[in-house]
Amino acid sequence: MLRAWRAPALARAGLRAGAASEASSRQDLPYRDTVLLPRSRFPAVLPGRLQPQAEQETQQKCGFLDLYAWQRQRKTKQEFCLHDGPPYANGEPHVGHALNKILKDIANRFHMMRGYKVHYVPGWDCHGLPIELKALSEVKGAENLSPMEIRQRAREFAEQAIEKQKSAFIRWGIMADWANCYHTFDPKYEANQLRVFYKMYDKGFIYRDYKPVFWSPSAKTALAEAELEYNEQHVSRSVYMKFPLLKSPPKLTSVIDGSSPASVLVWTTQPWTVPANQAVCYMPDSAYSIVKCTTTGEHFIVAADRVESTAAILDTQFEVVSTCKGVDLADGSCAHPTIPGRVSPLLPANHVTMTKGTGLVHTAPAHGIEDYSVASHHQLPTDSLVDEGGFFTEAAGPKLQNKNVLEEGNEAVIQMLKADGILLKEEKYVHSYPYDWRTKKPIIIRASKQWFVNTANVKATAQEVLKKVKVIPTSALNRMLEMLDRRTFWCISRQRCWGVPIPVFYQKNTGECLLNSETITDVIKIVEQQGTDAWWTLPIEQLLSKEAVAKAGGHDVLDYVKGQDVLDIWFDSGTSWAHVLEGAEQRADTYLEGKDQLGGWFQSSLLTSVAARKKAPYKTLVVHGFTLGEKGEKMSKSIGNVVDPDVVINGGEDHSKDPPYGADVLRWWVAESNVYTEVLIGPVVLSAARDDINKLRNTLRFMLGNMADFNPETNSIPASDMYIVDQYMLHLLQDYGSKVTEAYKEYDYSKVVRLLQAFCSRNLSNFYFSVIKDRLYCEEENDPKRRSCQTVLAHALDVVVRSFAPILPHLAEEVFQHLPYKKDSEGVFRTGWINASSAWKKPGIEEAIEGACAMRDSFLGSISGKNSLEYEVIIVIEPGLLLELMEALQAEETSSVSQLNEIMMASQTTLLSEQPKDIPADANIIRGNFLINLEGGDIREDSSYKVVALPIAKARCPRCRRYTSDSSSTPCPRCLKVLAGKGRT
Repeated sequence: MLRAWRAPALARAGLRAGAASEASSRQDLPYRDTVLLPRSRFPAVLPGRLQPQAEQETQQKCGFLDLYAWQRQRKTKQEFCLHDGPPYANGEPHVGHALNKILKDIANRFHMMRGYKVHYVPGWDCHGLPIELKALSEVKGAENLSPMEIRQRAREFAEQAIEKQKSAFIRWGIMADWANCYHTFDPKYEANQLRVFYKMYDKGFIYRDYKPVFWSPSAKTALAEAELEYNEQHVSRSVYMKFPLLKSPPKLTSVIDGSSPASVLVWTTQPWTVPANQAVCYMPDSAYSIVKCTTTGEHFIVAADRVESTAAILDTQFEVVSTCKGVDLADGSCAHPTIPGRVSPLLPANHVTMTKGTGLVHTAPAHGIEDYSVASHHQLPTDSLVDEGGFFTEAAGPKLQNKNVLEEGNEAVIQMLKADGILLKEEKYVHSYPYDWRTKKPIIIRASKQWFVNTANVKATAQEVLKKVKVIPTSALNRMLEMLDRRTFWCISRQRCWGVPIPVFYQKNTGECLLNSETITDVIKIVEQQGTDAWWTLPIEQLLSKEAVAKAGGHDVLDYVKGQDVLDIWFDSGTSWAHVLEGAEQRADTYLEGKDQLGGWFQSSLLTSVAARKKAPYKTLVVHGFTLGEKGEKMSKSIGNVVDPDVVINGGEDHSKDPPYGADVLRWWVAESNVYTEVLIGPVVLSAARDDINKLRNTLRFMLGNMADFNPETNSIPASDMYIVDQYMLHLLQDYGSKVTEAYKEYDYSKVVRLLQAFCSRNLSNFYFSVIKDRLYCEEENDPKRRSCQTVLAHALDVVVRSFAPILPHLAEEVFQHLPYKKDSEGVFRTGWINASSAWKKPGIEEAIEGACAMRDSFLGSISGKNSLEYEVIIVIEPGLLLELMEALQAEETSSVSQLNEIMMASQTTLLSEQPKDIPADANIIRGNFLINLEGGDIREDSSYKVVALPIAKARCPRCRRYTSDSSSTPCPRCLKVLAGKGRT
């Protein structure tokens, strides 16, 4: 790679550096028209107000909307499939959408340009509670709507959201067939989903059971763990209470003799669950103490580790009477705190902890996962006393019936405990508590009959399959494996009507399920033709055949009723592979989504695919972070840091505050960000992105302008005939193209941006453009030396534009529209990827150019930013390999037109093997070393050199402005020769 170039500003300005005085400017006038200055209509800066309009014109002129269909028709066996995870159809397009869709589009455009046939079908997740709630939020009497009225309103709402989002995605330049997207409410999609459901049911992975599940009283439905969010500042009303012993554990009868009251001490943060208590659990291997309360004389049983802390909380003192093992509590029983005559046995359980509470756990099987396990093992009742809305039922008793368990019901239970002398202490307890992620209200755990995926039976295979998937970044793989490990079951039934029905019929009297291959086949046929509305609109006789009922041993179709539950929307979207992915494999090359999908779509897709067919639906997972404000804070309307993609593109009401940037700035922001962490966006970030693109535009404009008279087909020079510095640039181009391609393959778009910026700034603008300006402007138009660097510029422009085209498609097509030699071009995307010939790769050439550049740095550093053209340079190198390399750049001893002099950017360069004696005593001699490393290290030579910079004695040429003329009024020999060739004297 090139070392850092320290060319001063004047030197970089090339021929313009000498135009300081008015007198010299007047002398230059006769020759101004003989200089071949850049010509191009490509604007270096496109004013913000014009950017959005220009992009839309480019989209139309270059057929952005037709591109996907065009590439699908290509005859190639190479296919790249990126399966679009469906965004939720319930809101406006936001920067999170932009981040995700643009990342996908960059991947798709890259693969398409490399010759792959891209398979990318955009989709939307259309069912579920958030859509239902929003659709009904402005409807009076929504609670009285029929299921079909709710479904119709929800569908209309989803369709409107889809159109808004689709318009935005198209404006961002996302390549797709927008007339053929997938939606989870499409009849064929729903039919395929039901096929997967039955396949999993038939294999035993789906079952129905009565057990505690996460329940949202605010939404009146069961939830999966992935639908929870945790409020770290939730406040519960925790209570300490006593359960009076009815029967002492046999091993403790000598200690607890009945002479004074004895109870077990229990703590809970959910008092409303106490009426559903069926037992008190202890840890068999832990130590427990029988203590005497010094205040009341009562005896209590409490974990030995919790004696002091419990006494302190209760503001009393405990005297330890005896200590025993947990197993010694066996066969004891207590009086139920709120229901007279009910007994709560003492039972062993391994989920009891000693970190808080009393070491004895109140157990309500209908309201706790571990509690339910204990009840199942000991055949205890598991009845729930709470209805779907979170209210106590009639079974809870008249004091509690119809009271909300999280509000007045909780208070009523506490008052009952207090009235019966059971309550010892109530206090506020701040802790992390699960909320419904949609309604933002607290959930409860409530036992009910639900449908489940038995993830315990599938997750081991899922984990093994996942380990064979390439995950970017690799850290995300472990996170997903851990999530799978913690998942014991997946509740897939929801008590709503806006979704895909679980296609089960229930016997009216027994509640027994009817689901078999005959019933499901009939339902799927109807759904495929009419959609799932048919489940609600058709009578049961049309959904369930007499033959299916007879085969199941039933008598009459009317003995059955249709199930009322719908499938979880994670099951909806998780089965998208069965509908969208093509071929027998039905496997995508890539799924690319945000990190929240590690527990969402990535996981539901994996579980359904592994359960149904024992393989993952993807080969690669790409996981990006979330968007945040540019200071790292969460976006919020109250803070005022929400970034609207539409405002970014078109500007806000006040353009001085919110200028229009266009879509490419949005795309550049995505590409340059480290998307595998949190992605920051705001005014400063966007302004910097615009500035970066404008710098790039300047580089592109220089190349376009200097090829106004160049046609690659007729004017190109073979690489072997080029200047060595031109060959060197082709070598760098080949290396750049290779590195950029690899970065795209690894989805490392920020590396692509870094490589692009480094190449354009360091290699092109600061180095190559500086040294070739004289050749471009002042040589004769068709001189091979000039055509040589023009050939390189044509290659460089082509490689650079193709390298950023997936990121900045509008700019790439705009450049191609301004190419002076490509009329009626097919554009960037229809003409393939970077074509950097392997023949350009010449590692040995680096040593010659970089050696000369090291000396150039020494020279420019010694003149402290002065005009380098006012100097001549003497380079002294002892005989050896470095001298041979420099002689390849300058055969004669002294030259003003050699390749070496061009690189040095002086007006004259002298190359010697020993220092001349007539160098002035006060001359500044710079000494340096350059290490030559050739043939992979086989040839190594550390060579020393001297650079002497002397003010040049010659006059400034009025045409090329170099100090190479005998008189300031007469062009230099080179310019006279060029002018003579043009018929001028």
